[in-house]
Amino acid sequence: MAIDRKLLDVLCCPVTKQPVRSMNRSELKALNEQIMAGKVYHQDDSLVETPLEQGLITDNEERVYRVDDGIPVMLETQAINLRAAGLK
Repeated sequence: MAIDRKLLDVLCCPVTKQPVRSMNRSELKALNEQIMAGKVYHQDDSLVETPLEQGLITDNEERVYRVDDGIPVMLETQAINLRAAGLK
C-alpha cells in the first residue's frame, strides 16, 4: 500500500527533523539483505528481525522508519541507522 503523498509531505524524522521519502526497491533490497544477515539494529539496540515491505528514509539517508500496513512507524527507538548497518 503506497503512502498518501499529502501525508508524506508533512512527515519528518522525529529526531533530526529531516524530511522523509519512500525507499526505492534497490534501497529496500540492500537493507533487507543486511536484516536477513542479522546485521541491522534499531536505535534502541534491538535486532531488526523482520524485513521491510516499505520504508521511509530521511533526506540525508541516515535513518529509516518502517511502514507497516501503510502506517509509518515514526518512533525514535524503532529507527534504523544506516551508518551503523554499514549501508552508508
